Amino acid sequence: MSFIRSLFGLGPKVDYKEAVNNGAIIVDVRTKGEFKNGHIEGSLNIPLPELNKKLNKLDKNKTVITCCASGVRSGSAKSILKSSGFEAHNGGAWRILKSKI
Repeated sequence: MSFIRSLFGLGPKVDYKEAVNNGAIIVDVRTKGEFKNGHIEGSLNIPLPELNKKLNKLDKNKTVITCCASGVRSGSAKSILKSSGFEAHNGGAWRILKSKI
């Protein structure tokens, strides 16, 4: 199971509620249309194809939790963020993440 978690960029278990309570930022990497149809209150919408160009909108001093529809795009986003010096976690599907926070 850890191989599959690693494959999708999920990494070790994270207490998302605690992370958010400690100031973590949730970045939803779905399209603007997907985001408009439902999202986690307070999350930022930065579609995955735009993420590299908008890294300056994020604070490197804050943990970033990525989410999307299924966890695949958010896994890619987590990798981009980590390689750019952010502490980042893949929160997976936004609806599931919403229930964890």
